[in-house]
Amino acid sequence: MAKIITVTSGKGGVGKTTSAASLGAGLAKAGKKTVVIDFDVGLRNLDLVMGCERRVVFDFVNVIQDDIRVQQALIKDKRLDNLFILPASQTRDKDALDRDGVGRVLDELKQDFDYIVCDSPAGIEKGALMALYFADEAIVVANPEVSSVRDSDRIIGILNSRSKRAEEGREPVKQHLLLTRYDPDRVEQGDMLKTDDVLEILAIPLLGVIPQDKIVLTASNVGTPVVLEDSSIAGQAYQDAVQRLLGHDVPMRFIEPRKTNWFSRLLRRSA
Repeated sequence: MAKIITVTSGKGGVGKTTSAASLGAGLAKAGKKTVVIDFDVGLRNLDLVMGCERRVVFDFVNVIQDDIRVQQALIKDKRLDNLFILPASQTRDKDALDRDGVGRVLDELKQDFDYIVCDSPAGIEKGALMALYFADEAIVVANPEVSSVRDSDRIIGILNSRSKRAEEGREPVKQHLLLTRYDPDRVEQGDMLKTDDVLEILAIPLLGVIPQDKIVLTASNVGTPVVLEDSSIAGQAYQDAVQRLLGHDVPMRFIEPRKTNWFSRLLRRSA
């Protein structure tokens, strides 16, 4: 039976949808049949990041409310045979998602998929709470800055108290931290929080550190999950995160400052 993984964040703009797309594509690339669901009703960005916006006919809300079969709404990725997308609606509001309907769709998808990746809206509005409620595992996406980490702590509290697993007294939602837009040089200068500082505050295991990389914006604009950009450091970091998610022991890369010459270090100290 499939595992439901919710990709969430307390603060918007941290790279959550980019991460959901890359983690879903990475799981599919590893041979796992995977569907990525956009829970952000009213906005819908996942289809853009995954490059299938022109192929959307039916959406998640159509399946819940309009008696559309889930197979009719699923979009098969053209690059990976194991990857499918269930887009959100742009014309409905957040109240279009109800717990019974979402549960029914997820139960149906569990019969056919190994992994269901839920791209949650940021924050704690209805779509986000719905995605968090059904999670078996959660990936909390944060930037190494105070406001992002504080908001992530709020999300962790909701996972611990308001998930279906918590209500039923089952094993808690397994949680992971994914640090994005990480710049080791700025961390060394004190402009960003250190990885250890973030881990001390949030107290959940580190799944991966995604370094700042120009390819992230470029890939999103052309509709390619970053994990498929094999030559980029961000793409390699997402691949490492996927392998850890699958239970493999992979060393953490791209967290040390880039080597600079003595003159650059002197200028930095002078500044």
